[in-house]
Amino acid sequence: MPASLDDQPVIYRLFEEAITFQKANNYIGWSSYDKVFIKADIEKRQLFKIVLEDEIVCIYSIYKSDVLIWREKEIGDSIYIHRIVLNRKFSGRKLFANIVNWAIEFAKRNKLKYIRMDTWAENKKIIAYYESYGFSLIEFYRTPATENLPVQHRNLLVALLEKKVI
Repeated sequence: MPASLDDQPVIYRLFEEAITFQKANNYIGWSSYDKVFIKADIEKRQLFKIVLEDEIVCIYSIYKSDVLIWREKEIGDSIYIHRIVLNRKFSGRKLFANIVNWAIEFAKRNKLKYIRMDTWAENKKIIAYYESYGFSLIEFYRTPATENLPVQHRNLLVALLEKKVI
């Protein structure tokens, strides 16, 4: 379900906890997050949440276009998953499967061929995790240093992954 502006404090807390977790475990990950982009995603109804037991357990953004990162591959045949953040209290519940299943159904309803996402190129563990859900590594790419991307995504070496749907 789409997140609301009332969810912002929880969303910010989840990002901060994710950053703390990544640093504590020496994972390659975010060093910051962009509240302006988060608010814009909420207002555009692009930021979604999974709620269990009256608690937000995961958030993620969905885009219908991603020219800045996917460049010439962006031809209107894909849905893009961005900024997945897990509430660590719900770790181990395979919540990513819920996101993938939702995206598959969305793609089928909208006659889209692919689900695409990106992640840190140096984080082999997360790349392997996404591959275990049927995503294929397409290429490595350095994102532009543009204000059109959230601050944490600028000038970042990413792995581009996609899953064929139809």
